Amino acid sequence: MKLLLDQGLPLSAAALLRDADIDTIHVGEIGMSEAEDADIIQRAKDEERIVVTLDADFHALLALDVATTPSVIRIRIERLRAQALTDLLLTVIAECREDLEQGSAITVEPSRIRIRRLPLVSDV
Repeated sequence: MKLLLDQGLPLSAAALLRDADIDTIHVGEIGMSEAEDADIIQRAKDEERIVVTLDADFHALLALDVATTPSVIRIRIERLRAQALTDLLLTVIAECREDLEQGSAITVEPSRIRIRRLPLVSDV
C-alpha cells in the first residue's frame, strides 16, 4: 500500500506512516505543495499510490474522467493531528484494503466510512 498525502494534512504524518511500514510521501516533500489536483492524481496514478486528501475535488475529478485509478481517501474530520491521522489511516487501510486495491473513492467521516468503487458513474 502506497500513499500520497495532499496539502492540508500534517507533513509529519508521512514519517509516522513510513514508521508503520506504509510507503508514504507528502506533496510537501516532493515539491507539489501548490500543484493542481489533476497533477497530484496523475502522480498517484503513475506511482500506483492512493491519494489522501481533505479536498472533495479529487472525487469530482475521478467522476469527470470516469477514472478507475487512483483510489482516493477523503478525510472529512477537521484538525486531525499527525498521530490521529496516522491511526485513522491504518484503520481505513485495514478495513478497506481490497476496495483500495481495486480502485475506490472512500470518504471517512467521524461516524462512518463510505466506499464507492471506481469508476464513479451513474446508471441513470
